[in-house]
Amino acid sequence: MLENEFKGALQSAVRRTARLRLRIPVEGDIDFLSRLFSRPELVAHRPVPRPDTLAESAARLAHDIGHWKDHGFGRWAVEANGTLIGFGGVTVSKEFGDLNLSYHLQPESWGQGYATELVREALVFAIDDLHAGRMIGLVRTVNVASKRILEKCGFNFERKVMLHGALTNMYAFGKTSGS
Repeated sequence: MLENEFKGALQSAVRRTARLRLRIPVEGDIDFLSRLFSRPELVAHRPVPRPDTLAESAARLAHDIGHWKDHGFGRWAVEANGTLIGFGGVTVSKEFGDLNLSYHLQPESWGQGYATELVREALVFAIDDLHAGRMIGLVRTVNVASKRILEKCGFNFERKVMLHGALTNMYAFGKTSGS
C-alpha cells in the first residue's frame, strides 16, 4: 500500500548515513511513537510538559505521513542498528514559511552523535534535493543540547519567536530573513 501512495518515492526516500537508516514513517510506528512522547525527558521542553495521549501520538504520526503524501518529503523514522530510535527531518513550516528542521530521539540515544548525524543529512537533503536556500530550527530557550547541535551544524541564532505559547529561539541555516 505504501508504495502505491508514494508512487515510487519510497525507494528514493530511504536515506543512509554512516550509522543511520532514514525512512518514511508508517502506521506501524505508532507504538514506538507513543512510548517516545510519553517520556518525561522528551516532553520537558514543551510549553506544557506533559506526555502525549495515544490520540495525540496517532495525530502526530498521521501528520508526518500526510506531509510525505502532500510534499514528497518530511520527517523520517530514524533507525540505528536496525532499531527505531526516533523521528526527524525537514517539513514545511506553516507558522514561519520556511523549511523547518526537527527531530526527537529516544533518550537512550542522546549523547551518541545521532542527532548531529541526522541534522547533517537533513541539510544535505534540503540543499541537494530540495534546492533550499534557507532552513530553520526552532529550539526552546532551555534546550541547550539542541542549541549546540544546530550551531555545530552551521545554524545561527536569528531571533526569538512565540511558538505554541512559549518563547522559542529561531536558528537559521542559509539566507537570513529579510535578505
